[in-house]
Amino acid sequence: MKAARILKPKEPLAIENVNTPKPRSTQVLVKVQSTGVCHSDLHLWEGGYAGPTGVFMKVEDRGVKFPLIPGHEVAGTVESMGEDAEGFNAGDKVLVYPWIGDGICPACRNGAENLCDKPRSLGVYQDGGYAEYVLVPHYRYLVNVEGLDLNNVASLACSGLTAYSAVKNADAKPAESLVIVGAGGLGLMGVQLAKALTNTTIMVADLDDKRLEEAKKLGADYVINSKTKDPVKEIKDLTNGLGVDLIIDFVNASQTVATDINMLRKRGRLVLVGLFGGSVELNLALMPLRALRIIGSYTGRYADLVELVALAKKNVIKSIVSRKFKLDEANDALKQLKEGKIIGRAVISP
Repeated sequence: MKAARILKPKEPLAIENVNTPKPRSTQVLVKVQSTGVCHSDLHLWEGGYAGPTGVFMKVEDRGVKFPLIPGHEVAGTVESMGEDAEGFNAGDKVLVYPWIGDGICPACRNGAENLCDKPRSLGVYQDGGYAEYVLVPHYRYLVNVEGLDLNNVASLACSGLTAYSAVKNADAKPAESLVIVGAGGLGLMGVQLAKALTNTTIMVADLDDKRLEEAKKLGADYVINSKTKDPVKEIKDLTNGLGVDLIIDFVNASQTVATDINMLRKRGRLVLVGLFGGSVELNLALMPLRALRIIGSYTGRYADLVELVALAKKNVIKSIVSRKFKLDEANDALKQLKEGKIIGRAVISP
């Protein structure tokens, strides 16, 4: 099969032929129809994340091994199954849950494989969807998506799931105010979910007017260009000087988080999602005095993905897919994502 592989960080992906896996036991071979292009793929391609005080956090120090076929937002059809696989038939349209754990740690036993102590995620720790086929370790990681467009559904496995989990973790109460920081693929999905599931006033901050226009179309009550306006002043003006109840930061960079803290009111909650990296200095006395809460949110559970697909089938949410690339164009897809040229999501279709 043809695949796009990261041979070494910061080098172009190699488009080459590799052996097509053969499913055994509970495994399922999925013929890839669409794979979302995610910022996490960029981090793998670049070899890591920006850490505190400029220290580079290598993905290889977290157990990632190269060469690797990236791609964890995978939708396709069942090609073949191992002898112990059940519940699906060849040709079924499926979405792959990629956040696979070891199955034995406390998180896995509680149904939160995405928070496993020794993760085995597809497209991160084992080969993913930048290929014609992907081998899924167990049929329980598949979600039936009959009736849905596979290009639109692929990004639900990460972008959609991460946004859904973040909105859940924010635990919005009726009539609270919410700021969504970042109007990329995650943020735009977050706007849709917040609009559908919470009774909050939704404000979106970003640096790009086109993305903010899209956020407005999807249901944001207010949008703020942080490049041309002071977001803290704008938020304070919109909240009678009090600040907002909730912030979901889909960027999670040093500058955005420092700004977030100044936008929160007393008892405010800050949900950090993005993996941009960096560090921030906290006024420790301020945390108890204002009773602020900071929550980290990472992808989501399999059960959350099932719920999210159900929402998609009811047309409550829809992924914004602005670009489609062929597998041979994988390098161009990552380059355009890095340069901020993609609104919503791009997908690779072998």
